[in-house]
Amino acid sequence: MTSRTAEHPRPSHFLLHISDTHLLAGGGRLYDRVPSEDHLRRLFEEFEASNGRPDALVFTGDLADKGEPDAYARLRRIVEPAAERLGAEVIWVMGNHDDRAAFRRELFGQSAGSTRPVDRVTDVHGLRVITLDTTVPGHHHGEVTGEQLDWLAEELATDAPYGSILALHHPPVPSVLDLAASVELRDQASLAEVIAGSDIRSILGGHLHYSTTATFAGIPVSVASATCYTQDLNVPVGGTRGRDGARAFNLVHVYPSTVLHSVVPLGEHAALDWIDADESARRLAAGGIRFAPAAASGLAAYPGYSVDEELERALADGPFTEPILLP
Repeated sequence: MTSRTAEHPRPSHFLLHISDTHLLAGGGRLYDRVPSEDHLRRLFEEFEASNGRPDALVFTGDLADKGEPDAYARLRRIVEPAAERLGAEVIWVMGNHDDRAAFRRELFGQSAGSTRPVDRVTDVHGLRVITLDTTVPGHHHGEVTGEQLDWLAEELATDAPYGSILALHHPPVPSVLDLAASVELRDQASLAEVIAGSDIRSILGGHLHYSTTATFAGIPVSVASATCYTQDLNVPVGGTRGRDGARAFNLVHVYPSTVLHSVVPLGEHAALDWIDADESARRLAAGGIRFAPAAASGLAAYPGYSVDEELERALADGPFTEPILLP
């Protein structure tokens, strides 16, 4: 039997990309019928059953439908225990339905006085996740100010060990729904000028309430659907029609040579076949196929970073439970 190693190693990083939860204070329902809280709980129930262990949960905006403090409190009561069980950190992104003051106070424990954009950087075991606040208070379209672009350019002046992921609410992509142009991210060319040629490997967005992909400034863009309600793309051309169904979230796997984005629909469906992990391993072994571990080779793509044996062993042994100190 001829043995071989699979074309790609195990991923170095795994993110759960969730968007547009739109929770309401008091457990209220959207359109008087959509229990957005219940759908978010179900998402974690279904995902945790898979035994997946992401490094981080990335929420790309519109966390609270009306920016209400109690909605954020309810969100934390659902998300934080799930994140603890999964061993994942939580990364929040502002959306046009969110309120900056309540967002800061309820999710970060910061003073409610500031209404400045909520831009942050999180180091996820050498993968830099940059969250960019594209919201315009009182409006639903998106913008990025010159001051924000300067901040972003300064951050990107130094490469991260595994590169960067840019997470924002308003995705810099066209939409198949004409009406979406009224709430799109404006002056996208200015953002493209800053990020082109940077170490950003993927852009994560939301806002559209349906899953879609594109490229922007040569970078892959992945838009996660909503967990509350979604847009029907089979609507008659030119129209827009929301629907109480077809919810989904995304899996993001980072490899040395690519970033994989996978859409996961919510809900159970009849199984046609079931091959468990042990049987999968048996069949792969019988075929002589093995996976290379998540290697520190990803670091070699970025000048200035060396790989030591301790780091390489830590990456191979994943999943991570504690931060790895990089050189």
